[in-house]
Amino acid sequence: MNSGSNGNCYYIGNGQEAVLIDAGISCRETERRMERLSLSLETVKAIFVSHEHTDHIRGIGQLAKKYQLPVYITPRTLRQCYLPENRFPIRSLRSTVPVWIGDLCITAFPKQHDASDPHSFLITCQGTRVGVFTDIGRACNNVIDHFRQCHAAFLEANYDEDLLEHGRYPYFLKQRIRGGQGHLSNQQALELFKAHRPAYMSHVLLSHLSRDNNNPQVAIDLFKAHTGSTTVMVASRFQETPVLEIKSERDNE
Repeated sequence: MNSGSNGNCYYIGNGQEAVLIDAGISCRETERRMERLSLSLETVKAIFVSHEHTDHIRGIGQLAKKYQLPVYITPRTLRQCYLPENRFPIRSLRSTVPVWIGDLCITAFPKQHDASDPHSFLITCQGTRVGVFTDIGRACNNVIDHFRQCHAAFLEANYDEDLLEHGRYPYFLKQRIRGGQGHLSNQQALELFKAHRPAYMSHVLLSHLSRDNNNPQVAIDLFKAHTGSTTVMVASRFQETPVLEIKSERDNE
C-alpha cells in the first residue's frame, strides 16, 4: 500500500483472507488504495506490527477499531506504542512462533534496527513464501536465512551511499542510517540479493526508499545486471503497487 518514511503498509493475501504488515498510513488512505486495487478490507483479518516507529503504526488505531482487526505485536513493542486499550483485540506476538490466519502462516523473527523489539516477517500459504524485510540495519543471519526461502520479498533499499554522504542530513543522522542499526543501502540490498536469492524467487520489491537519499531509477539500475529471472521493481512511497500473483515452484510444475 505504501513504502517509505511517510508510511509503511504491506498487504499479503490469498483471495480469501489477508494480513497487513504494519499500518503506517491513515485508515482512509488505506481504504482508498485498496479500493483502487479492487481489494476488500473485509478480507483483512489481522495487522502485524514490525516495530514502534511512527511510519509503521500511525494508522493502526483507527483502522483496527473500525474493522475490529486483531493487532499482533510483541509486548516490548506494545509498551512503546501507546495503542488505545479496549478498542480492538491485541494479541501477543512471539519470535519464531507461527501465527495462523486461515491458510496464511505468519512468522516473525528478530532483526537489527534501532527500535525496542524489531521484527521482520515471513508469510507462507500452501508452500508459497513472501518475506517483508525492511528497516534493517544489516543483513544478519535471521534475515539471510528467511530471504533464502522466499518466492517474493519486500527488500529494503533505503539509500544510495553517495547521495547520503553528500546530502543535507546532519552527520549524526547519516551515522544512524548507515551505522548497522538503521537501514540497508542499495548496495547492501544488492549484495544480499546476489549472494542469497533462491533460483525460484520471482519478484523483489525494493522498499523503504529514502526521498532525499535515494532515487528509484538509481536503485533499479544497480540491480539491472543481476536480476536473472527475478522481476525487480520499486515499492512506491507515493502510491499503491499493482497486485502481484506469486506462485511457488510447485504451482509451476
